[in-house]
Amino acid sequence: MITLPATLKNISAMLIFGSIGLFVRYIDLASSQIALVRGFIGAAVLLFAMSVLKKSLDFSAWRKNALILLISGGAIGFNWIFLFQAYHYTTIAVATLTYYLAPTIVVLVSPFFLHERFTRRKLICVILALIGMMLIADIFTGLSSGVGSMQGVIYGICAAAFYASVIISNKFLHDISAMDSTIAQLIIATLILLPYVVCQDNSWSADIASLLLLLTVGAIHTGFAYLLYFSSLQKLSAPTVALFSYIDPVTAILLSTFLLAEPMSPVQWLGAVLILGSLFISQFPAGKS
Repeated sequence: MITLPATLKNISAMLIFGSIGLFVRYIDLASSQIALVRGFIGAAVLLFAMSVLKKSLDFSAWRKNALILLISGGAIGFNWIFLFQAYHYTTIAVATLTYYLAPTIVVLVSPFFLHERFTRRKLICVILALIGMMLIADIFTGLSSGVGSMQGVIYGICAAAFYASVIISNKFLHDISAMDSTIAQLIIATLILLPYVVCQDNSWSADIASLLLLLTVGAIHTGFAYLLYFSSLQKLSAPTVALFSYIDPVTAILLSTFLLAEPMSPVQWLGAVLILGSLFISQFPAGKS
């Protein structure tokens, strides 16, 4: 796996990320339980990979960034909970697209937290994404047959807000590798979610199929996919990584539409184009606006 070309690693990781909704949908456990196990198994896989690669964790970097890692780790855990809830209440495509409002939220709050300039290009992207979100939620034509359920949309937006907080928090990390920060965040997410899950008092009884799917989500969609992703970053340019990131939502939409036969109306397809299009436009270098 380590000898794979960086391009193939990154694309493979995006394809795996894009298919997670298909697996979570059929796990007969609460979203908080799935998130807890995902964090635990994902961290375990990455720690095992570090030992195989004979690399050690930089605990001094962990200490220097303790507060930021604590904030981002907790946000990751609750981001997963809301995303998995969205998968259960609406289609995978709608949940994924509302989740991809995270970059738009980052753009909106970055002038306050990151002191970045809010340009006309960013304003256009935000407006397109928000219109796309309203079309995805089917606000203008009315919800029908539970497709685009408003509750699922709200869960997806909450997931996007938590993920946006992860993106912003990570901007404040210093002198720590992506692998170190990811392992730390997964461990912290697990530790924070543990008392929350215990307090929920949900049953842990699940059939064999659910347990196998849960193991896959933790080992493949988290540990293995993160390993592929981070081992590809050093050899790929930032624009290439940004371009490949669109494979994730496109994969989710295609699986939702063609494999699960979850319908999307023409209005919702237009919303998908606006959301993904706004993200694509935002990748271009900023002009003088």
